[in-house]
Amino acid sequence: MPELIYPELSYRIIGICYDVYNELGGGYQEKYYQRALKERLKRESLDFKEQLKFDLKFQTKIIGRYFIDFVIDNKIVLEIKIAPIFYQRDIRQVLAYLKESGLKLGVLVSFNRKGVMFKRILKGN
Repeated sequence: MPELIYPELSYRIIGICYDVYNELGGGYQEKYYQRALKERLKRESLDFKEQLKFDLKFQTKIIGRYFIDFVIDNKIVLEIKIAPIFYQRDIRQVLAYLKESGLKLGVLVSFNRKGVMFKRILKGN
């Protein structure tokens, strides 16, 4: 079995997500979970960047921009959703963030009426 990448940090992040959900519950817009996570990450003294911008370039032209919800400890991309399932586009989005940022691990989290779901996503070779 392959070794987990950043197990302690990723489980700590997932625990924080559960804490946020336990306090707020389900049914809110994504931006409110993001604000709550920001406050909780500060309280836990985790190093993070929020709404980190990356330009998507084709040849020398900027053709788009990515805004990553959170990059935590310069190691993990944290992407927030509120849908009750993860769509392939969500996974592809995190993979694109990993490619652009050069990071190895993404955590996709959904806050929805049924609870919290998460998926660890590893950068492909």
